[in-house]
Amino acid sequence: MSTSNKGTVLALILALTMVVVNGVSPRFFVEKSSLTVLNSWKMGAKHDAAIANFGIPNFGGFMIGSVVYAGQGAYGCDSFNKNFNPKSPYPTILLIDRGVCNFAVKIWNGQQSGAAAVLLADNIVEPLITMDSPEESQDEDPDFIDKIKVPSALILRSFGDSLKNALKRGEEVILKIDWSESIPNPDERVEYELWANTNDKCGVHCHKQLDFIKNFKGTAQILEKGGYTLFRPHYIAWFCPKELLLSKQCKTQCLNQGRVAKEKNTSWVWWDYVTDFNIRCSMKEKKYSRECAETVVESLGLSLEKIKKCIGDPDADVENEVLKAEQAFQLGQENRGVVTIFPTLMINNAQYRGKLERTAVLKAICSGFKERTEPSICLNADIETNECLIENGGCWQDKRSNVTACKDTFRGRVCECPVFNGVQYKGDGYTSCKPYGPARCSSNNGGCWSETRTGLTFSACSNSETSGCRCPLGFRGDGLKCEDIDECKEKSACQCDDCKCKNNWGGYECKCSNNSVYMKEEDTCIERRSGSRSRWLFTIVVLIAIAGISLGAYIFYKYHLQSYMDSEIVSIMSQYIPLDSQIINQDS
Repeated sequence: MSTSNKGTVLALILALTMVVVNGVSPRFFVEKSSLTVLNSWKMGAKHDAAIANFGIPNFGGFMIGSVVYAGQGAYGCDSFNKNFNPKSPYPTILLIDRGVCNFAVKIWNGQQSGAAAVLLADNIVEPLITMDSPEESQDEDPDFIDKIKVPSALILRSFGDSLKNALKRGEEVILKIDWSESIPNPDERVEYELWANTNDKCGVHCHKQLDFIKNFKGTAQILEKGGYTLFRPHYIAWFCPKELLLSKQCKTQCLNQGRVAKEKNTSWVWWDYVTDFNIRCSMKEKKYSRECAETVVESLGLSLEKIKKCIGDPDADVENEVLKAEQAFQLGQENRGVVTIFPTLMINNAQYRGKLERTAVLKAICSGFKERTEPSICLNADIETNECLIENGGCWQDKRSNVTACKDTFRGRVCECPVFNGVQYKGDGYTSCKPYGPARCSSNNGGCWSETRTGLTFSACSNSETSGCRCPLGFRGDGLKCEDIDECKEKSACQCDDCKCKNNWGGYECKCSNNSVYMKEEDTCIERRSGSRSRWLFTIVVLIAIAGISLGAYIFYKYHLQSYMDSEIVSIMSQYIPLDSQIINQDS
């Protein structure tokens, strides 16, 4: 057994020791996807499958494929040297028997043979287990585990036998692998944790852990600062019995008197700290020192004094309540499984399975949001499905204005009538979407008919109506297509005697014979008389004369009224105010 594998076994023993010491029963959770045979009533019920801890499961989505059996004795330990291409138009889901070699080699060879997903049928009757990758690989390509992209899972022996028997009878088995419920989504915020270690004694897993932290840092900080997620970092905290305190494993991996420090409300800083720490103070490269660690802490603006206060005296032989709580949390409290694989990511209390890689983890975190509530970072080019690029995803589309009901999400496309240029469309999203609201005519004429001829434009869309299309006056149709009504041909206009009708686009024109005038409201002709011009001239002259007389009368009236008023004023004043002549007579 390799040194790395020995370390893993001892770590598991120490975990079990911790369980016994703390009096807690272990709960090993196997994260699952569901399998459903779509074309068989006998096998139509849902079956569980244990998701492998490598490859990239399609969290939040599903896959439908045709099952192909690799064959009796074809364990997949060596290259199949052929492609499994069934006659079915569905992708290939390859079924391989468990045994002989490790899980990852089988999945790798299955992927190389063209399989879209790989299922391993258990060879013994037992509960499902999680397929983990080997600590060290003797394969010619040491990086083959990182190159596994297809999802894989272990199924029970009984279900594997059922699949094999159906295929042996010549039946086609169409299988649906569903990951939509693998990660719960209880609310609008996703809570996730990373259980890691100090990156000095965990072999190949340490390198993967460091690469993941470095690559996922920016994404994690966007999610955290936007309030979309709540992240909690954890470190492995093995409890060492007294008889093992001096062992190499306890000295490097176990914390008996350690402390755990957390800075509230700034959990995104952890990603910067770990990244900077492993560059500047790498334990592997013997760069670590207390001074180096404190320099990194201070460079990120964290309070060193608060951290020292939280840590306390590392040499004091007292029980640390924070560390005790961490150990209990690691053991699967609160309906969680015990953490045994490191590093382990927990998303909404479900253990993440699959490759610890940025886009795969982001997709898993995004599946923890309720559908259509995920943040925009979940729709980036790395994880989008691009199903709208093929036949518009089968959704409604108006090619004239490039308005589409197809919305691409990391789970796959959804057909939902959009809001385009401020106009809301309503419908089922698949066969119909119609603009709704008073502003609808501003966008592609509300989807209604419109046409322009000889400078005249007619439209079947009206801003006074919130929905629907109606052909305007002079046209008939369903509003999506309108045709001109020939009023003359249908004898709906110009029915009076001596009327002549001429049809125009969107209307008509009536003319009367014998110099008559057409009155449209009454649909009749009024005769014109030759003396009409002289009568108009006479009328004008009379009006001018009347106006002149009126003006003269007004001037005369105004002058006479003014004189009369003056005399009346003098008469009134003479009664109250003596005139000069009266004063003289009185004096004499």
